[in-house]
Amino acid sequence: MVNDQLPEQVPAPAGAPAGGGRRGLTGRLQASPYYPALTHPVIRRVLPGVSLSALGDGMSAVAIAWLALRIAPPASRGLWVGLAVAAYSLPGAAGAVVLRRWLRGRAGARLVYVNAVLRAAALGLAGCLALAHLLDPAGYVVLLGASSVLSAWGAAGKYTLIADLLPAGQRVAGNTVFGLADQISLMIGPALAGVLAAAAGPAIVITLDAASWAVLAASYARIAPMVSRAARSSPSQTPEQAAPRGAWAMIRATPVLPGLLALSFCFYLLYGPVEVALPVHVALDLHGSAALLGLFWAAFGVGAIVGELAAPFLRRLPVWPTMTAIVLGWGLALLPLGFSTPLWLALAAFFTGAVIWGPWTSLSMGVFQSAASPDALASVLAARGSLLILASPLGTAVGGPLVAGLGARGTLLISALGTVVLGLITVAVLVAARARSS
Repeated sequence: MVNDQLPEQVPAPAGAPAGGGRRGLTGRLQASPYYPALTHPVIRRVLPGVSLSALGDGMSAVAIAWLALRIAPPASRGLWVGLAVAAYSLPGAAGAVVLRRWLRGRAGARLVYVNAVLRAAALGLAGCLALAHLLDPAGYVVLLGASSVLSAWGAAGKYTLIADLLPAGQRVAGNTVFGLADQISLMIGPALAGVLAAAAGPAIVITLDAASWAVLAASYARIAPMVSRAARSSPSQTPEQAAPRGAWAMIRATPVLPGLLALSFCFYLLYGPVEVALPVHVALDLHGSAALLGLFWAAFGVGAIVGELAAPFLRRLPVWPTMTAIVLGWGLALLPLGFSTPLWLALAAFFTGAVIWGPWTSLSMGVFQSAASPDALASVLAARGSLLILASPLGTAVGGPLVAGLGARGTLLISALGTVVLGLITVAVLVAARARSS
């Protein structure tokens, strides 16, 4: 387990042009780890839709809560906002479990398509009803919950498609290409949503998010014939050969996956309080405005993009030292925010932490893509999603009482120290495992 490797990097094509000028630029592009993913005919066709739906999702991060505030009775606004935000994510965990009998073994593109159609229909109905002033809070929560039932399967399908299309050495780069599209769009989306919601209202933003999911569905419908041809040429990836064992049994049977999943859950859980504490920290401790909070998240977004770009260059490294270093690095980078530090240092620390955090998803997905068999990958990733989709909201729920009891700085310090302790415990477990095996 200790010596498991991240998916091996494929070397640059032999004979790639070198030197200056057009041929030199072409050679450098071809030598880039992102080149195979960016030039793959299927990925190239779906990438605009993936980016647009991520932009819509980023806008909904603002609009969902804002629309709940608009339509909820004044006396219970906090309750309905909380229910709306939870409904947009948590039903995905139930969907991953309840629907596995019908969805396991399905092609990755098909899973993304069905999720996108459901998202477009449910969010489109919510937006249209709100525009017609016919939407009540209970109906809104129900529609949001319906829209998210297949979210874990949709995310699983996206990364299953990468595993179906690219060889093992190129999958981390493929994950990174999709991850960068998500990061950039999600960074722009909330700011754009603020402008649109102020000008036209949050219902328009929800409707635009629904349209972005419709574009994603059309993108995946367009590639269906190409994916079907690829599946026919690779019989091991056809739905008819789905493994009879459950996804959790497959995860438990693979040495690296249970530990990585447990580490991911704890990592995301400890991150959750940051999302509660940071706005309070900016407002009360730093006496800042929403613009300063936006600056913190912008620094995080830029840092995450930089870190995401590094993922393909880290994939030759052993799994456990790499992932443990990310956990420790994030915890240490977050520590300055738990103390009375200058603003520039807090921003620099948050940016640095995001750079360290950035490669996590692409690298961990690469491990799952390599460890699980192709016919079982979607089910395994959906099971992974059903667990991790709970972690950050649970951490956020814990963050409220922590902020009330310890203050924002104290909560950020607890989150940082807890993450460092998690990393040190992982190091101790790895050292003990190595000692037992030697």
